[in-house]
Amino acid sequence: MSAFTLPFSRIGTADHARVGGKCASLGEMTQAGVAVPTGFAVTTDAYLAMLEGTGLRGEIEAQLEHTDFSDVTSLERSAQAIQIRFRSHNLPAEVDAAIRTDYAAMGNDLPVAVRSSATAEDLPDASFAGQQDTYLWVVGADAVIAHVRECWASLFTARAMNYREDHKLGQIDVLMSVAVQKMVNAQTAGVAMTIDPLNGDRTRIVIDASYGLGELVVSGIVTPDNFTVEKILMEIIDRKISDKHVELIPDVAAATTVEREVDAERRTAQCLTDAQVIAVAKLAKLLERQNKCPQDVEWAFDADLPDGEDLVALQSRPETVWAQKVAETPKAGFATGMMGMVGALNNPIGSKK
Repeated sequence: MSAFTLPFSRIGTADHARVGGKCASLGEMTQAGVAVPTGFAVTTDAYLAMLEGTGLRGEIEAQLEHTDFSDVTSLERSAQAIQIRFRSHNLPAEVDAAIRTDYAAMGNDLPVAVRSSATAEDLPDASFAGQQDTYLWVVGADAVIAHVRECWASLFTARAMNYREDHKLGQIDVLMSVAVQKMVNAQTAGVAMTIDPLNGDRTRIVIDASYGLGELVVSGIVTPDNFTVEKILMEIIDRKISDKHVELIPDVAAATTVEREVDAERRTAQCLTDAQVIAVAKLAKLLERQNKCPQDVEWAFDADLPDGEDLVALQSRPETVWAQKVAETPKAGFATGMMGMVGALNNPIGSKK
């Protein structure tokens, strides 16, 4: 097995430093028997080989020496220069070969998603999601290679560089893995939070859902249907059905994804059945139990899979907003803590006064 790629089925918690947060999560879910689209990680060893084998590290360090992070123009100029340097180098031959071999094993010209997976990503205290790039419906080994390099280059956008500067992560120390994963033909997709994002209530699961691929939900382009599920009883206790005007779907002939207007009949109709809502909630609850903390789950119903087997998990990461609020809350004194314990005993979670 190459040091430069690692299939999801061989990835565990201990591999986080080699495959980043996103790929580690995909591997852990795969090993736990959760339905995850097949794929592999391009490891940080491959990224390091790119830096060292092409002279990129020295080029990046030289550019950073002349970067004023307090000057937007200087930061933008440096970011563009570093990304151009990435694109000017071919991947080392052994890295190129490893990616081509694993991609070929997935199937002949299989459409895949190519997603960045940085080593600082998805940590509870350093939410790095969305700082790097994702490419959908990538077809062919040459295109996969090119988009892996684009993911690496996206580690040096001005936004990502500024984020690392603000969070004292170091510019060259954050490594990049890349997930290459079978593309999902999503009929519906979205996100599920195993904690109410509005008030931190851990007895609730909150689900956003819309038609097509979930990127339009995550990016906020579409106002999704919203469902709240009671976590113990697994009952829908609230729903808000929205006008879902557009969906992101594959254009197979063009080997890309396109936005399409949703027909009038479906726009204001509930995009999930109640049974599907509960299935998503159960998946999210399972992932919370496995990861031992509230989760932010991306999911989809794959139209290419049979009913009952079509729900797949695309990502599960620790919820960060309320986790940070809890971490920032000062520890209570002894008397206050005792009063809280008494109150909890007299009014256990889920009971009503």
